[in-house]
Amino acid sequence: MKALLLSEYSKLEVAELPRPVAGPGEVLVQVAACGICGSDVHGYDGSSGRRIPPLVMGHEAAGIVAEVGEGVSGFAVGDRVTFDSTVYCGACQFCLDGEINLCDNRQVVGVSTPDFRRAGAFAEFVTVPQHIVYRLPAELPFADAAMLEAVSVALHAVKVSDLKGGETALVIGAGMIGLLILQAARVAGCSRILVTDVDATRLKLAENSGADETILASGTAMAEEVMRLTGGRGVDLVLEAVGRDETVSAAVDAVRKGGTVTLVGNITPQVTLPLQKVVSRQIRLQGSCASAGEYPEAIELVSNGKIRVTPLITAVAPLSDGASWFERLHSREPNLMKIVIDPRLAAADTL
Repeated sequence: MKALLLSEYSKLEVAELPRPVAGPGEVLVQVAACGICGSDVHGYDGSSGRRIPPLVMGHEAAGIVAEVGEGVSGFAVGDRVTFDSTVYCGACQFCLDGEINLCDNRQVVGVSTPDFRRAGAFAEFVTVPQHIVYRLPAELPFADAAMLEAVSVALHAVKVSDLKGGETALVIGAGMIGLLILQAARVAGCSRILVTDVDATRLKLAENSGADETILASGTAMAEEVMRLTGGRGVDLVLEAVGRDETVSAAVDAVRKGGTVTLVGNITPQVTLPLQKVVSRQIRLQGSCASAGEYPEAIELVSNGKIRVTPLITAVAPLSDGASWFERLHSREPNLMKIVIDPRLAAADTL
């Protein structure tokens, strides 16, 4: 089969690899769409340390069941499916408590570390365990289905924020996850949602995705504008989808006393925390990791249009164009959002 292989850091090539075989409890999926995640881009250059070459990356995927392994039930050849990016054991205490994203034996599709290696979906075929596979509605396009992993991450971030309804929320970062968090927060009952970014084109997408106000600023200037817009009170909830020193500090400055800051972005491994502000203003800091069972809800919300993903897809491209799209994303070319790779396409079929 053909696959987009990260043969060394910053080098992707279409390679001929053995077609995988579905083992016991596994499903072989013919990949019809796989989104390029920001974490893939950081893995591409080696900065994350979680994409050790040689590796086929890709974890935001959907496709068609091509083969089922021994013991698989509930799926048959020809089924339209997607799958979670998290491969969990189902036996540790976290899994038994429903916190599969915190599994003691957690692995991730399309990721390689010193502890594990799992081939991903920038390929014509990929095998995944049956227990992470979900059936897709017939009317849901594969490209949209490739967005479900990101939607589930957004839904989880909102879920762990423990909303009661009627909150004023601030989303920091109008990238892919931020724009999906915006929509997930609306579904969860937030009455007013502000979005901030330093990119005016992304803020336009935020407006189109339902933001009540957008703020073209960061850091102290952003926090001051939030305070102005909220009459000096601050927002009830900040959903931080960047993960830098200035954005985390600004999140603390922008939230009200007794409010919540949910940390979703993790571009940098460490940030400086304004500890006294957190303690003296009794701010709750909540981390959010991946998703934990939100896939069925994500499928329903995308299928019924309550969360819209199609406007966030910049292009659908074949494997042969994958390396060039990675380069463009890595160079931070403006006006790019989600790039979806469809291994079934020929080079001339780019959409």
